[in-house]
Amino acid sequence: MSRLFAFGFGYSAQTLAPRLAGRGWTIAGTARDESKRDALRAQGFDAAPFSGDAPHPGIDRILKGTTHLLHSIPPSRQDDASHGDHVLTHYGEVLTQLPTLQWVGYLSTVGVYGDQQGDWVSEDTPPKPNSARTEARVLAEQAWLDFGAKTGVPVHIFRLAGIYGPGRSVFDKLAAGTARRINKQGQVFSRIHVEDIATVLEASIAQPQAGEIYNVADDEPAAPGDIVAYAARMIGVEPPPEIDFDEADLSPMVRSFYEGSRKIGNARIKSDLGVKLRYPTFREGLAALKP
Repeated sequence: MSRLFAFGFGYSAQTLAPRLAGRGWTIAGTARDESKRDALRAQGFDAAPFSGDAPHPGIDRILKGTTHLLHSIPPSRQDDASHGDHVLTHYGEVLTQLPTLQWVGYLSTVGVYGDQQGDWVSEDTPPKPNSARTEARVLAEQAWLDFGAKTGVPVHIFRLAGIYGPGRSVFDKLAAGTARRINKQGQVFSRIHVEDIATVLEASIAQPQAGEIYNVADDEPAAPGDIVAYAARMIGVEPPPEIDFDEADLSPMVRSFYEGSRKIGNARIKSDLGVKLRYPTFREGLAALKP
């Protein structure tokens, strides 16, 4: 029987899991918050706490029988043998000895490409991290590829663009009054609908290619302010005023996202995995999410 275990049972895993459960898979994973674990259990999924700081005894039990491992917990910035990856730090040995494991998917970020001055990038573009956070991601990616080479378990790296979907779209920000139109000349971002992430993961599970890296993004990078304005027009509200990037009051985390400009090429998920995006641009995605 196939069993998915998600370290960090978050937005993407919660979109994938019902698809697999509908085909008879068993599902388990970790979540920090008790309320989230209760919600997972209500869906028939096993859940255990894990913050990354220390192992939890409940995890060993529900890891048993795992055939497919999905990992989305960000690494720390420490420089040790596991390169700051919490799962490898606490469960690397356990996973090495897990006889049922057939597939590992590590959810990374397109942020590893850093600033490419607006150029297109592919999976063959060398990473160019521009922060301690993205440097840690590059190291964690390599640590997992090394795990795959050592154990013979097929490991796959998924570099995700900006994720949106139900409950996490510009419509929700407009409704909450938190949408902003930050203007930085020439800046574009790539995005991906969470349902298309699940489709890519399903395709990889169906035809694993050990050690492969996949950019997971839609077909059309766009300026974030343009998307806010487009969504506002869709629902007949006035878009928020444009704010110049240099004058915007942004947190260091948000500001760091604007320090890299690149367009994410997605040809490999189509050619190697045969993926057809349900939401190839933000227009189709927003049309499906329109309140």
